[in-house]
Amino acid sequence: MTAADVQLMQGLAQRVTAIRPDLISADASYGELAWIWGKGHASDGASWPRRLWFSGGELVAWSWAYLPHQVRRSDGSVKDVTGAYLAYQVHPDHAGLVDEVIDWYDATAADLERTVMPSAADQFGLSRWAAHGYQTDLASLGDTGSWTQLNERDLIDVEQPVLPDGFRFRTADEAGPEAAVKAHLDAWAPSTYTAEGYQGVRQTAAYRGDLHILVEAPDGTKAASTIMWLDEANKTAEFEPVGTHPDYRRLGLGRAMLLHGMRQARAAGATHMTVACLGAPGHPKARGLYYSVGFRELTRDAPLIKPKTAG
Repeated sequence: MTAADVQLMQGLAQRVTAIRPDLISADASYGELAWIWGKGHASDGASWPRRLWFSGGELVAWSWAYLPHQVRRSDGSVKDVTGAYLAYQVHPDHAGLVDEVIDWYDATAADLERTVMPSAADQFGLSRWAAHGYQTDLASLGDTGSWTQLNERDLIDVEQPVLPDGFRFRTADEAGPEAAVKAHLDAWAPSTYTAEGYQGVRQTAAYRGDLHILVEAPDGTKAASTIMWLDEANKTAEFEPVGTHPDYRRLGLGRAMLLHGMRQARAAGATHMTVACLGAPGHPKARGLYYSVGFRELTRDAPLIKPKTAG
């Protein structure tokens, strides 16, 4: 998986967004593709086989498998990932290619438990996954499940953000790489993020340091941060990731940062905004924050699984 691959995949995301935004699953969006590849390719790229399908020289489908690997976190802990997961996208004009995507995935991860999360709006795709033996992942649909919903709102009327006294907005361009990385690590600890990962994020064509927002506390601590990914073709921008330092939560920083970010995105040409969050009932905090600033659900993932013994 290369940076050039990611740009092609983002181009497909833009074309699908223009006609069927409800078919964009949470890990196939314009911003998410850059974020996942940028932060992880140096450490995890060896476990990322991919295949691309073209028609007339234009990318019309892709599949990106995540195979077993070790996840190393900032606190020194290590987690072994033993199953396989697939991210993919198929242009609706070439929907039949989903069978080739599934066949490729089954061949690539044949002896593993396989999971995938198509968009719940993709009725044709869901029928094809079922035909290949994939079933609803009931564990993922539980109260603390890991499925994701994509939320949206327009940028016509965005209220003025209000920060507590002494706090201020900064950009990553202003604060510098070290501060940007520390802001993320503080918000998400323990995290897999590294300075090398941020360097990869900055190398993606979609990254803009002026749309990477931080909230600085009076003592200089970077108390919250988010990156916005601007899809100029569709005049839409995406928040990913969004996080607040645990010592600075419940102060309204996240809400103010989102409002400020939307106003910045609008100034950069966006008319529409998206953000993803966990959708299960047991994960209400992020969803509540996004709803408080006007976001509402656009679509959600449909988690599927094929047990190791079924292949």
